[in-house]
Amino acid sequence: MPSGILLLDKPPGLSSNAALQRVRSLYDREKAGHVGSLDPLATGMLPICLGEATKVAAEVLDGRKCYQFSVALGARTATGDAEGEVIATAAVPALPRAGIEAVLSGFIGPQQQVPPMYSALKRDGQPLYRLARAGVTVERAARDIELFALRVISASPASLELELLCSKGTYVRVLAEDIAARLGTCGHVSRLRRLYVEPFMSEPMHTLESLTQARRAGSGPALLPADRALMHLAAVVLPAEAAERVRHGQRVAADVLPPGTRVRLYGIAGVFLGIGTADGSGGVQPRRLLKGAAAPVSAG
Repeated sequence: MPSGILLLDKPPGLSSNAALQRVRSLYDREKAGHVGSLDPLATGMLPICLGEATKVAAEVLDGRKCYQFSVALGARTATGDAEGEVIATAAVPALPRAGIEAVLSGFIGPQQQVPPMYSALKRDGQPLYRLARAGVTVERAARDIELFALRVISASPASLELELLCSKGTYVRVLAEDIAARLGTCGHVSRLRRLYVEPFMSEPMHTLESLTQARRAGSGPALLPADRALMHLAAVVLPAEAAERVRHGQRVAADVLPPGTRVRLYGIAGVFLGIGTADGSGGVQPRRLLKGAAAPVSAG
């Protein structure tokens, strides 16, 4: 059974969970999970971890995300996107390019954002979107996010096309509404595409159609090894005896970085073992181990 990371190009009209179930069925994997949800309206990169690669999902989740999205100006919807009913309208003032760019620059940096009611966050076990559909609104705690880049691709009197690089936890629908408000009108997301999730900026994506065709043709899965998500961590290559100790969860001696430093652990032949943490006294304690891991992208 395959283990690894699949970069799916999620189609519109499908929830992230529905896309996950299709991939899980294709690869006959019970153990699988998607990283970072995309709305049904959205398309683009949805990392899916299969098998033992689910143990590095948190590393992928922490990566920055890049989006292209369109903001339809002059109308606000219940959901913040084109799938909801229009609940407010407003005139759209003249928006010179320089004025738009000045507004966007004010969003760059660390900030807090209140998640929308139409989201998969849960309250007392219930997803917020279910409460919203029932007409119930509850308080949501603001979350820390950061926007690293936000630029105009194109602008017209009725809409904006923007590109965004942001931290995890950022709701583009909320951002679109806030941008429209600062421009003196209201708005909603009419198109949303995730271009990439770090560190997979240059990796190709695969569609459900291409994966289905490959499976019918008997081709192997187009998966990245689990450690491809961990290239930001230093690598520690262990001799055979130490690698065996790590496989049993035992501390091993290693010349590594300061205490608390997280590292990638490799055995002989470059087999990826998992993630460890330096203890500050010349040793590494295994923290998350993979079973039957394959050869890595690079142990350097």
